[in-house]
Amino acid sequence: MKKLPMFALLLAAGATAAAANDSTGNVTVEHLGTNNTLVRIKPDNRFLILPVQESNEDAAVNVLVDGKLDRTIYVRLAKTRVDYNVPFDLTPYKGHDVILNIITSQNRSSVREAREDAFWKNITTSDTFDTTNRETYRPSFHHTPLYGWMNDPNGMVYKDGLWHLYYQWNPYGSKWQNMTWGHSSSSDLIHWNHHQAAIEPNGLGTVFSGSCVLDPANSAGFGENAIVALYTSAATSQIQSLAHSSDNGNTFEIYPGNPVITLESEARDPNMFLNKETNEWNLLLAHALDHEMLIFSSPDLRNWTLKSAFGKGLGAQDGVWECPDLFKLPVEGSDMEKWMLICNINPGGPFGGSGTQYFIGDFDGTTFTPDTDADGNVVTKWMDYGKDNYATVSWSDAPDSRRTVIGWMSNWQYAAEVPTSQFRSANTLPREVGLFKGDDGQIYASSSPSPELVALRGRTTLKKKSYTAGKSGKSFPLPTENGGICELLLTIDPRKASDVTLTLSNAAGNKTVMTYNPAAATFSFDRRESGLTDFSQDFPAVTTAPAFNNGGKLSLRIFIDKSSIEVFGNDGKFAMTNLVFPTTPYTTLTVAANGGNARIENQTFYSLTPVQ
Repeated sequence: MKKLPMFALLLAAGATAAAANDSTGNVTVEHLGTNNTLVRIKPDNRFLILPVQESNEDAAVNVLVDGKLDRTIYVRLAKTRVDYNVPFDLTPYKGHDVILNIITSQNRSSVREAREDAFWKNITTSDTFDTTNRETYRPSFHHTPLYGWMNDPNGMVYKDGLWHLYYQWNPYGSKWQNMTWGHSSSSDLIHWNHHQAAIEPNGLGTVFSGSCVLDPANSAGFGENAIVALYTSAATSQIQSLAHSSDNGNTFEIYPGNPVITLESEARDPNMFLNKETNEWNLLLAHALDHEMLIFSSPDLRNWTLKSAFGKGLGAQDGVWECPDLFKLPVEGSDMEKWMLICNINPGGPFGGSGTQYFIGDFDGTTFTPDTDADGNVVTKWMDYGKDNYATVSWSDAPDSRRTVIGWMSNWQYAAEVPTSQFRSANTLPREVGLFKGDDGQIYASSSPSPELVALRGRTTLKKKSYTAGKSGKSFPLPTENGGICELLLTIDPRKASDVTLTLSNAAGNKTVMTYNPAAATFSFDRRESGLTDFSQDFPAVTTAPAFNNGGKLSLRIFIDKSSIEVFGNDGKFAMTNLVFPTTPYTTLTVAANGGNARIENQTFYSLTPVQ
């Protein structure tokens, strides 16, 4: 039987998903023992609704179609309560006999006890699945999955006016499992359309991160300008698999000759690009446990030759190396161009857990040679100085020579514990990457908000050309519409002040404190009292970024969503991304200075328009 896509977007808002004890009559449950149950399904409706309880361990759900194993998914079946439901698409199985052979690890003293689990009382079928947002902390203007777990963005490619965003997705729960390529697309990097799953697990394993490119010369033989994907198939080993799309990225055909790259050690997250200087394809592959990136070349995207390795002993070496990227950019204010190699690392980030480091250097198609400082050392550099920007990679084939990136807005220390359940995790705002020379002579990367984000602005709620702030501070109301989501712009001239603080607060006593220290040329972010923090000992934290301004003026652009704050300083010369979970939205910004008065210039507040 030909498999159809697992998930097709319908999705009728407002429809209820579950009917107790399956009023449809399409589900029959047969308990074979305390750990094994058969569920017979009549696939007359579009979805099988699966009740989930997150505190349980995964059960193996073996889907048998006409007596043959079609797939295995892993679901945390509800035992004592239903936290939420997830859909299993029955569309591919119309006219076939479907049985779920379910094996759990939840030992029971008897079949009678096992029969009382909430899962069996609430499993049902339905033609609709309700994706209406029920979450206090779901972002209003960041990309999120409609439901389920999301981590790394991957496979991003621009084609025919659409930005395609693929991502690591668990369709069957809000914790990591069943890795699949989810798929969303946008014409403006703001409004996202959700599509069916793009690439699903198969006999080679689940679908880890990878990349997509356009193949303009049909070098792979899949057609001119086909979208070609290379990703990690993960099972007992990690191997690299190829797929292609002939319908603009909506569906992919798996290459029958997979895998195309195998190694004797763990390697993942292939990122490929067309090197116009050598007229060959290049590929970076994260040699995760060896803390290095492997560099390959290919004439046809199918046959890859290992050329070199980069990274052993360089940069941050803790944890594992993951999600690489490599591209060339001009250096601002010069006629020089340099290559930038992105290396995501977990753990070992600058403030614990995961983070995104990068290297600047030269690349000849075979070897990446990093820049060094005056002492001959390779400097460790970070793309973001918050705790919640990971797996940052760029879109292939972006228009106008743009290098547009996006990251996963969370941290592996607590990503599965944040206070949401219908979904987990969002992406950062899209950002434009550039290069600039610092006062120390080193070349650094800038990350500034993508220009499309200006369209989010609604009403201007405050505009002040200049004022002075001292120790007592001055307070200003934040926008209140749309749940308090907003964008803040201001420039700090510290004058003689030893530090300038920006405090976001609410009537509940929650506060986030941002501090500019001109003498140290640093900007810090304190979320220890920001709201809900006790779900993880690693969440309360202070993060600090270099201001790259020698203690002079600091311009800030701050985006506040339901559960995140992103700060961009001096046109993106530093970026800082942190999750926050205030019990009510922040309502006030207080600006204060110690050691003398500071001048605040061009302070403007915008309410933002929700897109979710």
